[in-house]
Amino acid sequence: MMTTTNNDYLVRATALNERVRAFALNATGVVNELQRRHDTYPAVTAALGRTAMGALLLSASALKEEEHALTVDVRGNGPVRRILVTANGRGEVRGFVGNPHAHADHHASGKLNVAGVVGTDGYVSVTRDLGMRETYQGMVELLSGEIGEDLAYYMYKSEQTPSAVGIGVFVNPDLTVDAAGGYMVQLLPGLSDEEIVEIEQRAAALPHPTTMIREGTTPEQILEMLFPEGYTFGDRYPISFNCPCSRQRFEGAIVSLGSDEIQRIIDEEDQPYTEVVCHFCNEAYHFSPHEMQGILDRSRD
Repeated sequence: MMTTTNNDYLVRATALNERVRAFALNATGVVNELQRRHDTYPAVTAALGRTAMGALLLSASALKEEEHALTVDVRGNGPVRRILVTANGRGEVRGFVGNPHAHADHHASGKLNVAGVVGTDGYVSVTRDLGMRETYQGMVELLSGEIGEDLAYYMYKSEQTPSAVGIGVFVNPDLTVDAAGGYMVQLLPGLSDEEIVEIEQRAAALPHPTTMIREGTTPEQILEMLFPEGYTFGDRYPISFNCPCSRQRFEGAIVSLGSDEIQRIIDEEDQPYTEVVCHFCNEAYHFSPHEMQGILDRSRD
C-alpha cells in the first residue's frame, strides 16, 4: 500500500567540485500518512517524521539506488520508547513507534519537545543492506534526542562523514501535519577549513526547515540557499509511504509459527476471526476459523 503526493520528493546534488554531497526533501504528505496511520500525538509525530526523513536522506546517499534498504532504530529513555523506520532506494519509507500517545510539555518557546518524548539516554543505530550477503550496522549514543543532531552525530562518528542535518515537522492543532522537510549536507575530503566554516555558517543561517516548507520553498531552492555559488543537480525522485505487507505474507508468517502454536491460537481465540496487525502501517488482516484451519493444515504438510 503506497501513499504519495506530487509535492513529496527528494533532490540529490553535489557542490564545490563534488567535494560536497547535498540532499533536500519535502515529505509533508509522507509524515501526514505516518501520523494518520499511527494516531501519533504532536511531539511523537515530529519525532517519527524526523526519523523517517532522516532515513530517506541517508538512503539517498547510498551508492546503489534500487538495491539497498536502510533501517534507523532509535531507542531512548523517553516515553515513546522506540522509533523504527525503514527506507529503500526507491524513496519508499515506513515506520512505527513504541508509544504513539507519548507526551512531553512544550519548550518555553512553544516548540514541540521532541527530546522530551525520545529521551537523551539511549542510542541510534543505522543498518544498511546494500543487496549483498552482509549488512553494515553502525550505532552511536543519543546526542540530544532531537533526531537531526543525532543522525549528524552518527554520520560523523560511525561513518566518518561530517554532515549538517536540518529536518523539521510542523503539526497543526488538529494533529495533522502542515509541513515536513529539510536537508542534509555531507562534507567530503578535500574541503578547506574556510569552505567548511562557510557551509556551516550558511546552514546555521537558514530559516527553520518547516518555515521554509510552509512558505513554499522547494527542495531545489533550499539547496540554492545553501550553495548560492551554484550546485550540480543530480536527480529528483518522488518519496512515498509504502508498506509491502499483504494478506499472503501474513499467512506465510502464521505458517512459520508451526502447527502447535497455530493450534493454540485457534483453541484460545474466542472471536469470530483471528486478527493480525502490521506494526508498520496498522493494517489489520482477519482470518476466519475456516481459514485458520486451512493454514494449520498447510503447516503440517
